[in-house]
Amino acid sequence: MIPMITFMEGQRLWWLLLIPVLLVLYFGLLHRKSTRSRTSGISNLDKVLPKQQAWKRHIAVGAAVLSLAALNVAFAKPSDQVDVPRDRATIVLTLDVSRSMIAEDVQPNRLDAAKEAAKEFLGMLPARFNVALVAFAGSASVVVAPTTDRGLVSRAIEGLEVAPSTAIGEGVYSALDAMALAPPDPDHPDDPAPGAIVLLSDGFTNIGRKSASAAEEAKKQGIPIYTIAYGTEDGYVVDGGRREPVPVNHEELQRVADISGGKKFAAGSESELKQVYASIAEQVGYVKEEQEVTEVYTGYALFFALLAACAVISLGARWP
Repeated sequence: MIPMITFMEGQRLWWLLLIPVLLVLYFGLLHRKSTRSRTSGISNLDKVLPKQQAWKRHIAVGAAVLSLAALNVAFAKPSDQVDVPRDRATIVLTLDVSRSMIAEDVQPNRLDAAKEAAKEFLGMLPARFNVALVAFAGSASVVVAPTTDRGLVSRAIEGLEVAPSTAIGEGVYSALDAMALAPPDPDHPDDPAPGAIVLLSDGFTNIGRKSASAAEEAKKQGIPIYTIAYGTEDGYVVDGGRREPVPVNHEELQRVADISGGKKFAAGSESELKQVYASIAEQVGYVKEEQEVTEVYTGYALFFALLAACAVISLGARWP
């Protein structure tokens, strides 16, 4: 996304017109020096003095001009959308515990690897966030209501066990029920708690209400669903001595995310899943706010000024 920078003192940007003037003067001096060298030849003084490397002089001038430009932008008091940590939110971690989650295409199996990654995800969230846990297979239930007790949620994740069938829609509805249990903000008790559902699954809905209808309800309540399609196309389970393929269903999870206003991710290993959780934690843990970013451009100006100074020192140095 292209940053939309605004300025509180936009009229001060007129000083940027000095930049092209300075560049014209610089290139004019270069042209004049080149012309004089061709017409009058090299002087005795030029023969005695060490020859300066032109690229160092160009860097010195260019960095100085960029420093002036950045300083002028800072002078105009720019503001931009920046990521600010949320002070409060509720995350409902919704995990698929259907039998397909014992497939070993992810070591040691999908469910055990998902448990470890989910416990790490808890530590990525701001301490004041409430976290709830929902598990679903053929039915769904709120395992842990929204709480800031990460240890309680972690122990509940560890105790999850597989069950038959897959009801993604029921998982979403139970997640919405869990979201409704979030404690009110003491400072704003009448405001609905901001939050999101993080739903991990590997299968197809084969029982219960439709996942698309559940996603529509989440959208009405303003709760995005971040779905994670977990596993590979080669996953299988053994049932009665017979191998049954359990490939990941990307389409349904993409649809759920799109309808709710969330985002769909995919992970084919435990390490990839941890990366997905880190990305989700960053997205749900921060909110965009308009803030003055003068110090950012002041920092740019200082960097280019130091670069120009180093180039000038290099020009004057006589190294052995």
